[in-house]
Amino acid sequence: MATLAQPAGPFALGTLSTPDGHPFPGLVVRARVLDLRKALGKALAWEPADVRSVLERWEETLPVLRSLADEDALDWRPLEGLRVHAPVEPRQIFQSGANYRQHVIDLEVAHRSPDDPRTVEEARAEIAAVMDRRAAEDLPYVFLGLPSAITGPYDDVVLPAWAEQPDWELELAAVIAKPAHRVSEAEALEYVAGYTIANDLTDRATVFRRDMKAIGTDWLRCKNAPGFTPLGPWIVPAESITDPGDLRVNLKLNGDTMQDESTKDMLFGVARLVSYVSQTARLLPGDLVLTGSPAGNGIHWGRLLRDGDVMEGSITGLGMQRTRCVGETA
Repeated sequence: MATLAQPAGPFALGTLSTPDGHPFPGLVVRARVLDLRKALGKALAWEPADVRSVLERWEETLPVLRSLADEDALDWRPLEGLRVHAPVEPRQIFQSGANYRQHVIDLEVAHRSPDDPRTVEEARAEIAAVMDRRAAEDLPYVFLGLPSAITGPYDDVVLPAWAEQPDWELELAAVIAKPAHRVSEAEALEYVAGYTIANDLTDRATVFRRDMKAIGTDWLRCKNAPGFTPLGPWIVPAESITDPGDLRVNLKLNGDTMQDESTKDMLFGVARLVSYVSQTARLLPGDLVLTGSPAGNGIHWGRLLRDGDVMEGSITGLGMQRTRCVGETA
């Protein structure tokens, strides 16, 4: 069932369905929904199959969406009672790692060698200096995720039997509006349609290969199990988010706050990340650029996910997702 938590701005986009119906692209306004297949069919003589179709014609559809959001005499239906799916099916997912200053410092301190002669305070100060230098001089760290890992914002998440240390990573996701290749940082935000919430679940035990450490990280294994990326509930247009670099990211586990950090702590902002990815890849409408996880992951707290856990994730102006963990039978 859909949540009544309201997104920022006059409207948002979502993918919804009746309990036994097919998903449809919806315009979400004040706890009610407009089926965009019919609405855009009348306005533009074109029926979008899904939200990605809307994004593929974003410059054309955005002014119409603004107008529709103000029209009361349309076939609106209550949001309550509808199933909310992931808001978009991307072709590509680009994920930023080690992008929050405090998060990286916490991880480095937690995993330092027992023989490290430095005090905790000395270690934190040295790592902080490295992070500041990285933000000023280095490049973002980005890897690829699988669209098949995406699930809805209220769907159960199955924890695979092989996952020994499943962890949460709530983060801001930028949704691409139009093809972007080799765009500058100054123009990068022009290619962002809006923002949504992603929880980039990770099995900490399989981040690094055990059979051959020189290979390094194994992102396929640790991050891409089915359902490991709860997404949504909504795509909030970029014009409704004043500053993506000043949003609060909050995750609660069974009601207890675990992550509560501002996107101000990002080493590389949305524009820098989109521009960086575009120097190599060609970003497509509906693609996701995940911006990294702030401090407060389970590995920091010494409390990882298990059967029955409930995660509630919210980001300023983007609504809230609520997912329950279900342990897989071995």
